[in-house]
Amino acid sequence: MAVSDQFSTADKPAQIDLDHCVHCGLCLNACPTYRELGLEMDSPRGRVYQMIKVAGGELRIGDSYIQHIELCLACRACESACPSGVQYGRLVEAARAEIETVIERPAGVRLLREFVFGRLLTSRFLLRLAGFSLFLYQKLGIQRLVRATGLLKLFDGLAEAESLAPEAEFPSFFRHYGKVFPAEGERTHRVALLGGCIANVTFARLNEATVRVLQKNGVEVHVPEEQTCCGALHVHSGRVEEARKLARQNIDALLPGNYDAIITNAAGCGSTLKEYGHLLSGDPEYAERGKQFSSLMRDITEFLASIELNPKLGPVRAKATYQDSCHLAHGQKVRVPPRQLLAAVPELQFREMALSDMCCGSAGIYNVVQNEMSMAILEKKMENVNRTGADLLVTANPGCLLQLKAGVAKHGTGQRVVHVVEVLDESYRGAGA
Repeated sequence: MAVSDQFSTADKPAQIDLDHCVHCGLCLNACPTYRELGLEMDSPRGRVYQMIKVAGGELRIGDSYIQHIELCLACRACESACPSGVQYGRLVEAARAEIETVIERPAGVRLLREFVFGRLLTSRFLLRLAGFSLFLYQKLGIQRLVRATGLLKLFDGLAEAESLAPEAEFPSFFRHYGKVFPAEGERTHRVALLGGCIANVTFARLNEATVRVLQKNGVEVHVPEEQTCCGALHVHSGRVEEARKLARQNIDALLPGNYDAIITNAAGCGSTLKEYGHLLSGDPEYAERGKQFSSLMRDITEFLASIELNPKLGPVRAKATYQDSCHLAHGQKVRVPPRQLLAAVPELQFREMALSDMCCGSAGIYNVVQNEMSMAILEKKMENVNRTGADLLVTANPGCLLQLKAGVAKHGTGQRVVHVVEVLDESYRGAGA
């Protein structure tokens, strides 16, 4: 593995951001990895300290440093706890971008990453092919057979990764690209919906539910043909230039539409989409357009809570609790809207859980590449879920949905795991609105 003596690229952690940290330690208890390990170097303060040492040439970008930075979930809970306003999310993403320029990964890992980030996430053909293959694997009984044989356990980490695989949904949401869905009743808003990348084949029904709920609320929904992956997974993995390329494509595809808002139902995507202005701040052609794009971005719960919600909602007889998605609560500072929407559903009993904004351990691909830590964090999350006695576990991000479904399977009491929008969709359908 190659190492470096100090930061050297334009995407390095900014000194002004590093200087904001006063090392008070108020972030420690908010950090899932610190709570689990009790190690200073696996806390936000400890990681910032290491970045400062690298920036000053006192610490090498070597194995130890990389291990501590990559063990971070980038959940940004430390930002909510920090009294000094440290932009920790930017810092850890910049640190990973710097690592990506000096690290020499094993050939197999390098090729896999090149395929996933450079090909799969940006290709509708490959996503459809992968989704259909997964669909057949799951529906033809091959998955049950493979799991029964224990074959996956022969390969390091493969069994754990396979257990987290989402359920493929057919047909995919890609079939709706280029379509316009009219508002029901008087049109009050005109928006664009971002379908995502993997979500188009694993959360196609969620995307369709999102369209239906928006229509019920007088919203005309456009699904622009030329949109692409938002780049969130690329940013979180240090592949910043690829993320910028995707950001430019989305800006070109959506900004000319003059929409009232651009909507996503994926909190992890939304956090990055709202930061296109920062991501493209060094691009003379796209810097201002990036800011304009970000100003239009709304999480679906944020948008619905800001308009006059169609009150023709039917009863959903369940006890529900809500898990804050990290990138919605900490990254976007959106906490009240999801709860506000759930409160509008007749006969839905809401029960707040302890530490609802503590990470569930999903964090993009973290639950695959850091599975042991992810599962330890998930187990503690499920303890808090179970204490509520809820039979409906609600969140606002597809990655959290997958993680929490795995949590229910391992540690739960049979809870149904759903997105906020799916609760609203069920309610509207029940009312026949």
